[in-house]
Amino acid sequence: MRLLALLGLTAVAVFAAGESLGLEAKAKELNIPAIIMFFIFIGATLGVTYWAASKTKTASDFYTAGGGITGFQNGMAIAGDYMSAASFLGLSGLVYLQGYDGLVYAVGFLVGWPVILFLMAEKLRNLGKFTFADIAAYRLAQKEIRTLAAFGSIAVVSLYLIAQMVGSGKLIQVLFGLPYEYAVILVGCMMIIYVTFGGMLATTWVQIIKAILLLSGVTFMAFMILQNFGFSFEALAAKAVDTHAWGQDIMAPSDKGKIKDPISAISLGLALMLGTAGLPHVLMRFFTVGNAKEARKSVVYATAFIGYFYLVIAVVGLGAIVYLTPEVSPEFFVDGKLFGGGNMAAIHLSKVVGGDIFLGFISAVAFATILAVVSGLTLAGASAISHDIYGCVICDGKPDQAKEMKVSKIAVIVIGVVGVILGILFEKQNIAFMVGLAFAIAASANFPILFLSIYWSKLTTRGAYLGGMLGLITAVLLVILGPVVWVGVLHNAEPIFPYAYPALFSVVTAFVGIWFFSITDTSERGKLEIEAYEAQNVRSQTGFGADGASGH
Repeated sequence: MRLLALLGLTAVAVFAAGESLGLEAKAKELNIPAIIMFFIFIGATLGVTYWAASKTKTASDFYTAGGGITGFQNGMAIAGDYMSAASFLGLSGLVYLQGYDGLVYAVGFLVGWPVILFLMAEKLRNLGKFTFADIAAYRLAQKEIRTLAAFGSIAVVSLYLIAQMVGSGKLIQVLFGLPYEYAVILVGCMMIIYVTFGGMLATTWVQIIKAILLLSGVTFMAFMILQNFGFSFEALAAKAVDTHAWGQDIMAPSDKGKIKDPISAISLGLALMLGTAGLPHVLMRFFTVGNAKEARKSVVYATAFIGYFYLVIAVVGLGAIVYLTPEVSPEFFVDGKLFGGGNMAAIHLSKVVGGDIFLGFISAVAFATILAVVSGLTLAGASAISHDIYGCVICDGKPDQAKEMKVSKIAVIVIGVVGVILGILFEKQNIAFMVGLAFAIAASANFPILFLSIYWSKLTTRGAYLGGMLGLITAVLLVILGPVVWVGVLHNAEPIFPYAYPALFSVVTAFVGIWFFSITDTSERGKLEIEAYEAQNVRSQTGFGADGASGH
């Protein structure tokens, strides 16, 4: 309880600092009903964390909630994890700003789920323990594979964290008038407390609660928007085209948006489809259920909830185009620009359709959304460091559980600090777009190794390590040399790599690299790894030996 008190004092101190500085506070008046509801939600989620902390005793509890989550609960939690700040704030903001680009993202985020359902879910549960590296390392060399998987996971988690940090920073900035940097630091502190003390159990229940609340909130928003157009999506779209500065261009690929050519479109599609099956914080969720049947159920429920959510988000984004203009809603604009930027379109729209109380509800839910996703991400990053690198590489697979937990909690703090720094650096970027880059790295570094380790008998450690490393380096390098970092963050005039999305190039590099280095591997170890595929295949099909989230 001391920690909760400390957090409260920190929050008060930061808000006081924000008031005294008065930087953005003067632009907007504080919304008292919204702030009250916001704190009620935060208090409730911290209460869940406190309860979960008392139940979290072992490493299995911390990483996988002891394998005791049902298929429906896990499906809800996955949906809660996936419906992140990027989905809610970033996508609605992207539809509001660029129309077509946002709709492509909405479809792309969804189509990855059938891949997981039919190809991965059951086998993931049967082969894994705590992290997806457990699967890849089942018959391959532990040290090389786990090191690579850990670096891939950390790269994905870092980029994904940026999106959540930017979203939460802007949200707090809009709601409280706090300077952006202070807001991001506050979120970082709360995230560290959530994960360090509650582990996977707290993360799961916060995700379930916020998934229910978020789905309810966006449904109400869509209902209120559509009722003004006789519940006709066509009439809403026509009005959005008439209102938007780009006119008809918002309904098709355009030079004005980010998806300007077929290569960008294919690259983004690949990233979103394959990246879903390579996200460490999503893959971790399959180890929280008791068996493969529950794992399949998880994906069916998650796909249904996520599919419905993205349909509704398209309505919210188009509604924002219609209602958030300087002429219709001048109170949301400062110096001709939307207060808080495009990422805040859904938040401002909630006030238009439901007044101050609903604004408070949506703001609180959006913040709980961010905290839940950030918690899942941080847990995935921390487990990569503590379980894969410390437990299996440094300690040769025989770590002291208490020490592994301690390393995990230190890793949480480090990831939290890195997340805060990156959140401040990438303040101006659209958060859905940032997540697209995280997906590109997941599709390049994690998915090829995971997929081929399950389905290709001739995979060897040499192939997986060298090919996976090529995919990871290519993806990270092309993101840095592309327009987002090279121009947007480092302020160079022209990007070295012309495309915003690297997946088409990096995924192909990874698959070709893994294939080439595997078939040219003539070592003794390589032959033994190929022979071991049969035993792995039996385990992946039957689940024999995988009961109760046990180890190998």
